Amino acid sequence: MERRTDQGSNYVAARPSVSGENVSRVNAQDLELVSFVLDSAFGYSTGAYEGFTHKTENQKGIIKLDWNINKSHTLTAIYNFLDAFKDKPAHPNAIGRRGPDVTTLQFYSSGYRINNIIHSAIVELKSTFGNKFANKLQVGRTAFRDSRDPFSTPFPVVNINQDGIRAIVAGHEPFSIHNLLDQDVFQFSDNFNIYTGDHDITIGTSFEKFQFDNSFNLDAYGGTFTPGYNSADEFVDLVRSGGFDDDVDAALTTFSTRNANDSWALAETNVGQWAIYAQDSWRVNEALTLTVGLRGDLPLYFDTDEKIKENLAPDRNCCYDPSVIYYDENGDPVQFDHTKLPDQKMLISPRIGFNWNTDNQFQLRGGSGLFTGRFPFVWVGNQVANPNFFFYNITSPDFKFPQVWRSNLGGDKRLPGGWILSADVIYTKDVNAMMVRNYGLKPPSGSLLGVDNRPIYNAATDRTVPYANNAYVFTNSDKGRTLNVTLEAKREWAGGWYSSLGYNFLDAKDVSSIEAEISSDAYDRNPAFGNVNQSILSPSLYGNKHRVVGTVNKTFTYGQDKFATTLSLFFEYAKGGRFSYTYSGDLNGDGSGLNDLIYIPTDNEINLMAFAGNDSDQASQRSALKSFIAQDDYLNENRGNYAEKYGILSPWFSRYDLRILQDFILANGSKIQFSVDMLNIGNLITSSWGVRQFPSNTQPIGVTVDPAGNPTYSFDPTLKNTFTNDFSLASRWQVQFGLRYTF
Repeated sequence: MERRTDQGSNYVAARPSVSGENVSRVNAQDLELVSFVLDSAFGYSTGAYEGFTHKTENQKGIIKLDWNINKSHTLTAIYNFLDAFKDKPAHPNAIGRRGPDVTTLQFYSSGYRINNIIHSAIVELKSTFGNKFANKLQVGRTAFRDSRDPFSTPFPVVNINQDGIRAIVAGHEPFSIHNLLDQDVFQFSDNFNIYTGDHDITIGTSFEKFQFDNSFNLDAYGGTFTPGYNSADEFVDLVRSGGFDDDVDAALTTFSTRNANDSWALAETNVGQWAIYAQDSWRVNEALTLTVGLRGDLPLYFDTDEKIKENLAPDRNCCYDPSVIYYDENGDPVQFDHTKLPDQKMLISPRIGFNWNTDNQFQLRGGSGLFTGRFPFVWVGNQVANPNFFFYNITSPDFKFPQVWRSNLGGDKRLPGGWILSADVIYTKDVNAMMVRNYGLKPPSGSLLGVDNRPIYNAATDRTVPYANNAYVFTNSDKGRTLNVTLEAKREWAGGWYSSLGYNFLDAKDVSSIEAEISSDAYDRNPAFGNVNQSILSPSLYGNKHRVVGTVNKTFTYGQDKFATTLSLFFEYAKGGRFSYTYSGDLNGDGSGLNDLIYIPTDNEINLMAFAGNDSDQASQRSALKSFIAQDDYLNENRGNYAEKYGILSPWFSRYDLRILQDFILANGSKIQFSVDMLNIGNLITSSWGVRQFPSNTQPIGVTVDPAGNPTYSFDPTLKNTFTNDFSLASRWQVQFGLRYTF
């Protein structure tokens, strides 16, 4: 059993800074004023906005039993558990930015503690039948119990803007209101092997069942979806006038009422996946092996449709209306039966591979085939929990599990001197990628006025009538693709030294880099231009475009082989961290204030743009925006164009990790091993090394649009640099100690 406590894993030592210089653009006096007024008016404690510590702690253990029943059968039983918690700030970007970063700061009470308890047991029976048959049977069950302890008492979310951009976050974390998730997973698999001549044949099946009970009460205390107050002074004036009293009372009433009658939301979902497969590994000759396989995957929904019907009852949800007409990405009308789950059809995945090896001097390998992934079942849970027309969630009836066609070709060549060179090329094409669309929208029919004349949504004609709602539909697309190239050289040197150096190039594109389990977030955070429901192939958010990694290690043995010291160094250089520039505000009227890619104006066009404030304020903002564009390589090179979705890369970053292992070999053959891991050791040597740079603000321009389509922009004159130093653990040195006894 292991117990581990990590203090300060998410430590906020001070306001975000670079090389010790305070660069946060949030006014400290505003933060202190907001905290003081909330305490004075409501007795609500925001906690500190700097200098606090977030903790992480876990206790885990594993018990394993091996039983050699006889020569033909071996039984293995494994049980493991985890009891852990982690303190976290409010989600950094769900339903609008929340920081903490150089642009937005949040108070301690806006965070939460997430608790994870896991109990897992699996039994495996391996059997052989002579020398021609073998079988491996696995049966397992896992129980996950996840919950959250918010740091805040019941209170509305408070979002305060500065220059049109969210700057201060106070109040309750909106996603942690009675947030409970109980998961029970049952798994079964059986693989039967047949060894006959040059063929190794595997026939098998697997079955997984997932039972979810999810209590998720987004915005139960209010304030989550409000655009935010224009300034700290505006919010303080509202509180002092009594204009915020009703919001606070409503939050307290909600808490007491739902606690009294246990009316917190609950989505019960039972889903699974069944697969059958067969594979033949054929040794054609001593050098060549061919592998051919076929797999079928079938989604299972069990009684989830009945759970949906239960959730449609008036006492659970108020406003389900199956008569509403929605509109797909082409503007064609469509209606949904909320109780209908996606089609239950088996996805067939054929594949073929080969390996050609000549005297261990040269190896060529490759293959091609279809591969089916697991469906993010939380989306089905969204359909169970959210039938109301004003926040409608559904999975398209023809939705298919994620599936890709993947091909690879690779080779290894052994050279004189002990060098081994390797190269691999992998190409992946999406067959069934995933995308969330808002079918509460028709295609846009209006146009923005001014230098940016993009298509915009007309509230009177381009939204579902008469509800003007958002309808989030989980759908498929086949437009994604990925090219991955890897090169590596490695060698074992005289004296026991070993080294390797590798390079990876990634060119990945998709239509939606989904990083959210909430349907509205998956839609809101997908940058777009024009018809937001069209699938547009763009760079993927994930992965580094360039990555260089290397290792060096050696083991020193001494003291008549009773002691051994191993030194290992790992280093990484990478360029990635893709991001987009979007407006802060709903420029196009599609319901999202996060997804509108900015127009990059020329200096002359900036002079024609209307900015918030008086003449002096406008002049200051125009001048600051011109300077910001001039210093940003991407913006400066693309004036007069719209910013690309995830078209910008963060700077190169580096990292060095050092590991020291000290072995003590005991007389009975057992061993005690002490380890020291120094992560990002360059940052230990000097604080300027190993520090990553992230964009200061990916929504640098605020915007509001009047009913006629005239935009008013805002820009923070203190925003001067594209990138700022990261202050999280990724840019800090860490030391980890370990002790192990093996026998």
